[in-house]
Amino acid sequence: MASSQKIVGSTLSLWRYPVKSVMGEELYAAEVTARGLAGDRAYALVDGSDGKVVSAKNPRKWPDMFYLRAALDAVPEAGAKVPPVRITLPDGKLITSDQPDIHQILSRVLNREVKLTAAAVPSATCEAYWPDIEGLDRRNSVTEFGLPEGTFFDCGIVHILTTATLNKLRMLYPGGRYEVRRFRPNIVLDATNGEEGFVENAWIGKELAIGESVRLSITRPCIRCVMTTLPQGDLPKDPGILRSLVQHNQSGLGVYAAVLQGGRICRGDSVRLV
Repeated sequence: MASSQKIVGSTLSLWRYPVKSVMGEELYAAEVTARGLAGDRAYALVDGSDGKVVSAKNPRKWPDMFYLRAALDAVPEAGAKVPPVRITLPDGKLITSDQPDIHQILSRVLNREVKLTAAAVPSATCEAYWPDIEGLDRRNSVTEFGLPEGTFFDCGIVHILTTATLNKLRMLYPGGRYEVRRFRPNIVLDATNGEEGFVENAWIGKELAIGESVRLSITRPCIRCVMTTLPQGDLPKDPGILRSLVQHNQSGLGVYAAVLQGGRICRGDSVRLV
């Protein structure tokens, strides 16, 4: 290890979300490619009425997205066609993307006509509802935003979050529940070097090395939205989560990263700040 590299922790958990805005799957290991964790946001639902990509960021229109859970049928391989995806419905029924009535089933569950696709949507757009929370630039309004061309990501392709940040948020708002699934990161780092607070903020503009080969460039803070407040399973609706982030960290929680060098990462891998 180069002397200029500082160990900042280790990978505590890895997460992939095969269908945009649907609950995902926890992984032991993942292949990191130029487009993030292989298979992440490989699929999306498209609104049959207006062609927009479905997003839980607009819960007034799509209130049931977090009652669905997705997992890939096989390990995705770089350069290969994305594997089929299995989707668990609210009633526990399991459906797969390669069955002929997949679109009809999902349309019935979501009460709107939708189509599941793995094909890029040209000039894709989503909608976002901004709750009435003091400090947000937009309050009680719905806005439209474009997705990076050829992807189903909102902004960055790798989302990193540390235990130090979650612990800080618990101190600021002890009434909340901070299970990782509420925040939908790809990589959760166990900050083992004793630093406290929103430690990722200081990483922006720097690089992280994970395991033997993966190198990430930290590009920007992850600005949070209404999704952090939504109920998920036994997690209750909680606008106090977002309110605390607005008050104490300019709405941010975690950071986005671009991939400089791909490779395989596993739980327990050392993470170094370059």
